[in-house]
Amino acid sequence: MPKLSVVVPLHNVEPFVESTLRSLAGNAGPDVEFLLVDDCSTDATSWVVDRWAEKLPGARVIRHERNMGIAQARNTGIDAAGGEFLTFLDGDDWYGPGHLAGMVAAMEELGCDFARTDHVQATGTERVIKRPPAPARGAVMDPRDGITPADTETMVDYPFVWAGIYHRRLFDDGGMRFVTELRTAEDRLWIWRLHLKARTYASLGLHGVFYRRGVATSLTQVKDSRQLDFIPAYDALLRDVLGDPESDRFLLKAVRTYCAMIAFHIGKADTYEPTAARRLRREAREALHRMPQHALEETLATIDSTRSRLLGRLRDGRKAA
Repeated sequence: MPKLSVVVPLHNVEPFVESTLRSLAGNAGPDVEFLLVDDCSTDATSWVVDRWAEKLPGARVIRHERNMGIAQARNTGIDAAGGEFLTFLDGDDWYGPGHLAGMVAAMEELGCDFARTDHVQATGTERVIKRPPAPARGAVMDPRDGITPADTETMVDYPFVWAGIYHRRLFDDGGMRFVTELRTAEDRLWIWRLHLKARTYASLGLHGVFYRRGVATSLTQVKDSRQLDFIPAYDALLRDVLGDPESDRFLLKAVRTYCAMIAFHIGKADTYEPTAARRLRREAREALHRMPQHALEETLATIDSTRSRLLGRLRDGRKAA
């Protein structure tokens, strides 16, 4: 059995896939398997993947006959994985040499359910290190303690699933799968569920995963209705939190984060396709009315005045300033 399984979903990443796969080769080893999930690419991605798979130790190519989205591509990789640990890498990102070995060594030393790492944000030639907002490094902690407080950036606000490594016990019996109905924001819901389910975690001072920003084909850049999937994602999160034995502890954080996401999207609604923008305003207003109103009122009273005013106007059906 391999020590580590690396799940790499790939869809139409022809300009970047060569550097992605080259970085895998720089992290290859006898205990590492690479699950290259080609989600029905229509450009030269498939050809590049096949060429690299022949010379990349531990590589296995899995193909979808139709495009099913990144959530299902990750699930396909999870289901095929044989490693004691799992991690993820998006098809347009890359690793520095030795990054995977560093994560595995830390997990074996700490014995926790999962660990999150720094990442390097790459925008053109600019490089900026981003760190998970954990209270400590290299120490085993309770994941639930990483969710709160509500008015502070916490671990659930660090939604990069590829900046981490996860023990396979989290995935046993079909657990910790991504919601395939979500075309975006699937990672945000997954990270919340991870912190609610797992028993132990750590934050590692490793920064060997590089996140390529500003890619035109990235789902973070789309301007259509796919962006609105944050609404069902956070609706599902609220249901999870309300059904949790510690719901009182986490509800305000969940509502506050949901409100922040609504304000973020409303703030750039004019850049979306007109039909998506209209739907966003309508569904965001409905979402505000679905929230537990006591938590919403407390959120509106404690967030900054700009967002409070915007969300209040939206909830009341007035034109947002």
